[in-house]
Amino acid sequence: MVQVFEDLESLSKKAAEIFLQTAIDAVNINSRFTVAFTGGSSPKRLYELLAQPPYKEQMPWSKTYVFWGDERWVPLTDKDSNAKMAFESLLNHVPVPEDHIFPMWAHEEPAEFAIKYEAQLIQHFNNTTPSFDLILLGMGDDGHTASLFPGTDVLNEQQRLVQAYYLAPQSMYRITLTAPCINAAKKILFSVSGEKKSHALHHVLEGAYNPYKYPSQLIKPKIGEVIWLVDKAASNKLSSVGSN
Repeated sequence: MVQVFEDLESLSKKAAEIFLQTAIDAVNINSRFTVAFTGGSSPKRLYELLAQPPYKEQMPWSKTYVFWGDERWVPLTDKDSNAKMAFESLLNHVPVPEDHIFPMWAHEEPAEFAIKYEAQLIQHFNNTTPSFDLILLGMGDDGHTASLFPGTDVLNEQQRLVQAYYLAPQSMYRITLTAPCINAAKKILFSVSGEKKSHALHHVLEGAYNPYKYPSQLIKPKIGEVIWLVDKAASNKLSSVGSN
């Protein structure tokens, strides 16, 4: 499903509505809501909205569990940390219990931490394959999502749920949920804005299947739902989409 919005503000309001309703439904069914946050620029406004009325009062924060879809391997105090942005824009302002929050960073080697993070996920989901109620994703202007970057070996991962690797073009380690883990989610919500992403978005949604070049094409769950919320600038190369 692809929905087009006038701008990032209207897109973010729709994302907040979906976030809230998904949380309420999950708690009604399973008594808890498990979500994976994303980084980048697109989700910041969503997080700010969730920290404000009416969403702040309506969200079942005490039954919410927060993981991350990916992270730059930097301390939580670093300006490039996805978790830092999420804490400053949302988590510091809502009553999510501290032990319900699982940032993707610790004082250890990234590969070792990836194994521990995977174990945390499996334990959280009662020793079964993790199936998030909601995974938030963005998309870069190169077609990457989470830390699934074009041409990287992690795109071929079929067994691991979490992987850490060195991304040479950025001179840093990244840690990410793998495509199989993401595809096991009940609902996946992409938020994409800006004209710079229009070329990649066209190829991801309407081009030939080439996930090694456009990794967002890997996100195609067999059971779960994928929702694309895009603004007009990002959608200007798409042939046919519904407007909101």
